[in-house]
Amino acid sequence: MSKRDYYEILGVSKSASADEIKKAYRKKAIQYHPDKNPGDKESEEKFKEAAEAYEVLSDDQKRQRYDQYGHAGVGGAAGGGFGGGSMNMDDIFSHFGDIFGGHFGGFGGFGGSQRGGGQRVRKGSDLRVKVKLTLAEIASGVEKKIKVKKQVACTHCNGTGGANGSSTTTCTTCNGQGRVMRVQNTILGQMQTAAECPTCGGDGKIIKDKCTHCNGDGVVREDEVITINIPAGVMEGMQLSVSGKGNAARRGGVNGDLLVLIEEEPHPELVRDENDLIYNLLLTVPMATLGGSVEVPTVEGKVKVTIAPGTQPGKVLRLRGKGLPNVNRYGTGDLLVNIGVYIPENLNKEEKTIMEKLGNSDNVKPNASASRNFFSHFRNMFE
Repeated sequence: MSKRDYYEILGVSKSASADEIKKAYRKKAIQYHPDKNPGDKESEEKFKEAAEAYEVLSDDQKRQRYDQYGHAGVGGAAGGGFGGGSMNMDDIFSHFGDIFGGHFGGFGGFGGSQRGGGQRVRKGSDLRVKVKLTLAEIASGVEKKIKVKKQVACTHCNGTGGANGSSTTTCTTCNGQGRVMRVQNTILGQMQTAAECPTCGGDGKIIKDKCTHCNGDGVVREDEVITINIPAGVMEGMQLSVSGKGNAARRGGVNGDLLVLIEEEPHPELVRDENDLIYNLLLTVPMATLGGSVEVPTVEGKVKVTIAPGTQPGKVLRLRGKGLPNVNRYGTGDLLVNIGVYIPENLNKEEKTIMEKLGNSDNVKPNASASRNFFSHFRNMFE
């Protein structure tokens, strides 16, 4: 099922400011919050949908990619491993501290500090890699295997950070909550906000005996080979996301994502223009005059093109469907063949004699109609 427009989900215009987007999200989050709609699956899905929309539109770079490429630009393209709807409830609640200041109206889940026994859900950092693709790979989509050095859960302590099943004690600074409350004086009066506990780092507990292999972090750096499926039609500069393939979180939690930046390798003969491909074909004077058959390259191999007698320089032949597919599956571009005619610069005596004889023929001299057509075409190129 296709995704809904993020602006439509939050009920704002595409020109909405950051504050307007934030206010719209607060309203939707309160309306569809699970604590306010217990057991209502439809409200829960709308709650997740609103969180996903805000996660993209509140980030300037993600919003710019979304405005330019749609859901494909922020990981919503079809293709294994990609998808913008991968946020789970823990991801959503972990972001609420920025929106609601840790507490709001008695909903236990807001801010993340009161969810799951009071401990904040950790999320590992994202990884960014660049992947170079040929036009042929972009045309059909491709599976790539890449090796990355990343943080993975320590196998010696199973990611807990404790040695040999070491027990933990409740952090006395935050009383196991993982967050501490701070009071700030503002022009509107005192404001109470929640912050990560500096003693336990947000865990709510202290490890008695740390694992010597990971020094109590629960993660170590290792190489991992990751398979990514890149959909057809991606473009230079587009960024795709592989959910959960980033760095592991310290002492358990949610893995970050792998962000894949697309780079295009230049093709030796073809030039890309959005979903269209352009090929510049240079004909000889006899071929342009008499016509014939020539081969032109495509991403799938060479194809034969018929050149009509009297073909003029500047003519464009359109081979429909021989371009690149749209990443959102809105059809396929064309191959545009720009015709040029090569005028020989060095002729021997015999060739010059032949050209002089041709030059005296009325059939090779441009008439008034041909001149008008040429300059009309020339003017349209600049308009």
